[in-house]
Amino acid sequence: MYDLPPGLETVGRTGVRWRGRTVAYFGGCDYFRLASDPEVVEAACGAARRFGLGWAAWRRTAGNRGLYGGLEGALAEFFGAEGALLVGSGYATGMAVSQACREGFDEVLVDERSHGCIADVASVFGGRVREFAHRNVEGLARMVALEGREEGVLVVTDGMFAHDGSVAPLAEYRRVLPKRAWLLVDDAHGAGVLGERGRGTPEATGVGRRHLIQLITLSKAFGASGGAVLGPRALLREIVKRSAVFVGSTPPPLPMAAAALASLRRLADEPELRARLVANSALLKRGLRDAGWPVEATPGPVAAVLPRSAREAARLQRQLLAHDVFPPFIRYPGGPDRGYFRCAVSSEHTREQIERLVEGMRLERRGTR
Repeated sequence: MYDLPPGLETVGRTGVRWRGRTVAYFGGCDYFRLASDPEVVEAACGAARRFGLGWAAWRRTAGNRGLYGGLEGALAEFFGAEGALLVGSGYATGMAVSQACREGFDEVLVDERSHGCIADVASVFGGRVREFAHRNVEGLARMVALEGREEGVLVVTDGMFAHDGSVAPLAEYRRVLPKRAWLLVDDAHGAGVLGERGRGTPEATGVGRRHLIQLITLSKAFGASGGAVLGPRALLREIVKRSAVFVGSTPPPLPMAAAALASLRRLADEPELRARLVANSALLKRGLRDAGWPVEATPGPVAAVLPRSAREAARLQRQLLAHDVFPPFIRYPGGPDRGYFRCAVSSEHTREQIERLVEGMRLERRGTR
């Protein structure tokens, strides 16, 4: 009815039931499979039994609860930020910032391959919006030098790009920007995943938190729902006062806040989760390269495989299913226009599952040469 794919049913931590059969699943963004982790699920269920599903009120009226403040404090500590503020979704985080900072920036410079929400966000700031070439430090430097501004400059980019796991060179951006310029990083995919402590793209690229706003979602690495803005407390206070997205919507459901808090503790206490994710990502990309696909060794746990034609894409889908692997062929803004296989590995995938994915690609690739 709505041109959506058939519904999937989760099976275990890394499988789905699709059209009557169980297959390994390499789609989505649940990089630690915490959405199905028993401890995290029980945290959500316990909160639902204790608090109910939510409070039908804004946090500045009757909708604030201690669990929200507890999660915000834990997020600020985990990410090393001055403060954290919850909003209803990851998509809404950028809009909350732009509404609070309206007229605060004269130049808004946006990576051309940023997530689709960034265009909406950038238009609200009120300054002139221009795009620079994807992850191109020299192009950004030329734009900045041409204007000669020392203040009022904002650079907006994804942290980790979802289509292939590549990362914005934030430290190099900082080097060519005026000292008073700000970075707004949509780190939906990098948060919890990148960096020695899982603090995301800023940590992974060695960028400090001065003049930095980090946007995260709780629906990917943390397996819950909702979003958060990480940044200076002065900014967060302005969001609470001025942002229609914050003022006009309810906070995430309390069970989701409890689940996110449980996930945050797991990631803080168990660095082996990230170690397994890094190892599985390297195994996947090395295997796909050995199979003949030009997959880059990007930092994120995602590999993009681009079929050469629609016919080859269809053959690959059949071949992957023959190896009991769900074919993660998608079309998504920011990715290749003709569609691609977005292979997202998790910390919980087994070597055997990864090798099945690679083997399915290997056999089909050989067959088309």
